[in-house]
Amino acid sequence: MKINSYLKKYFMTILAAFIFFCLPALYCFSDTFTFRAERMSGSRASGREVTVLVGNAEVRSDSLMLWADRIEIYGNNNEMIDCFGNVRGFDEDKNIYFETDRLRYDRTLKIARLEGNSTLEDRDNEIVAKGRFIEYDDESEIAVLQIAVRLFKDNMVCRSEFAVYRRVEQILTLTGFPVVFKDDDEFRADRIRVDLETDDVFMEGNVHGSITNE
Repeated sequence: MKINSYLKKYFMTILAAFIFFCLPALYCFSDTFTFRAERMSGSRASGREVTVLVGNAEVRSDSLMLWADRIEIYGNNNEMIDCFGNVRGFDEDKNIYFETDRLRYDRTLKIARLEGNSTLEDRDNEIVAKGRFIEYDDESEIAVLQIAVRLFKDNMVCRSEFAVYRRVEQILTLTGFPVVFKDDDEFRADRIRVDLETDDVFMEGNVHGSITNE
């Protein structure tokens, strides 16, 4: 009897913890939002709602998959996701993969902010972009990159301190000491715009460069 009573109490404790921490997050967006991890803790206190996932943490929101050492989910409707350590993500619909030191994702606005050493791979367009800060707007499909920006596509390498990548139009705008290397050619200017579909380069302000004839 004592053993059964203990097991019953243990089971009820686990069930209560599941209801307290898991169900609000799972069913607020029940058809699109799930998570798992090795350990979980949190609070459902009004104004301080937070769920903390630690150890091989994984979150799925709509078509977006996120993995990290630690993931925090907070907000009244679990709309904010904060990822730390070995952060990786994949957007299944757009075939975009990324890695970063830290990620902040707003599920309502669908805006992702990558901080630290960050890489964004647009696999459909065969483009790899790197920077210390990347903000990607999933609705407009525009990425803003800052600090030590590099973008690679086929035989082209683009570098600058600031860049805007318009995925739909396939246009890259570079400012802040921009330079484009294309095969053996080099282009520099105050502002450079690259048509990534045709690889055409347009330059403005203090234009100079070098072209190697075959």
